[in-house]
Amino acid sequence: MKSTLCLIPAKGCSIRLPRKNLLSLGDKPLISQTIKKALSSNWFKTVCVSTEDQEIAAVARADGAAVPFVRPERLSRDPSTIVDVMLHAIEYYKSIGEAFEQLCVLLPTTPFVTIDHIKSALTLFESSSENALLSVTKTEFPPYNAWVLNSDSGHSILAPCFPESPFKNTKSTECPETYRSNGAVLIVSVDEFFENGGYGGMDIIPYIMEPIHSIDIDTEDEFLYAEFLFESGKCKL
Repeated sequence: MKSTLCLIPAKGCSIRLPRKNLLSLGDKPLISQTIKKALSSNWFKTVCVSTEDQEIAAVARADGAAVPFVRPERLSRDPSTIVDVMLHAIEYYKSIGEAFEQLCVLLPTTPFVTIDHIKSALTLFESSSENALLSVTKTEFPPYNAWVLNSDSGHSILAPCFPESPFKNTKSTECPETYRSNGAVLIVSVDEFFENGGYGGMDIIPYIMEPIHSIDIDTEDEFLYAEFLFESGKCKL
C-alpha cells in the first residue's frame, strides 16, 4: 500500500446549487459522508479537505479530516479547475516537507460512492503500471450523432456535433459504447501529475461504475433525485 493523500475539494461558493457540500443527505452533510468513507477505508495516510469556507472547514475538522490550509479564493472560482486545486494541495505538502506517492480525489457531491468502490479503485490503480485512474460510467446516449445549434445564418439551425465522425448518422444502438467521467474517484501518481501539470496526456485507467452509483450533485434536481434514491432504499450512503 503506497503513501496516499486523499483530497476532498469542497468550496463554499458553489453557483448552481448554493452551499451544496453542506446539504444533508440522510443524517449528515455531504462533506461529512465523504470524510467518513475516506477515513473508514483505512487506506489514506492523510484525509485533507481543501476549502476557502470557514463553516465547511469547521465541519471537516469535527469529522476528523485535516484542513491545514485555507484554499485561495481564486481557486474556488472559474476558471480554476480541479487540477489547480490538486496542484495547490501538493505544493502545500511539499512546502512542509511531506511527500505522497499517490493522490486520490473524492468529491462530496457523489454520495453513492461506497468504501468498496474507493478501495477497489485504489487496488486497481496500484496493480497497474499507469499513473492515472478516472472513474467513469457508460453514457446513456453516445455522442457521435449529437447536434449543436449553429446561428451563423442569423437563426438557429441544427448541425452535427462531430461532422467528421463515421457514426454521425448511425443508430445509437449500433454506435461504439462511450463513457463519461462521473466525478467519483480520481487517482494520480503525484510525481508524474506534478511534473506534467495535470493528467492531460497521461495514460488513464478506467474504473467503470454503474449509473446509479454515479450521481454527481450540481443542481437542485440532482439533489432531489439523490434524496429519492436514498429514501426509497435504492442506494445506500
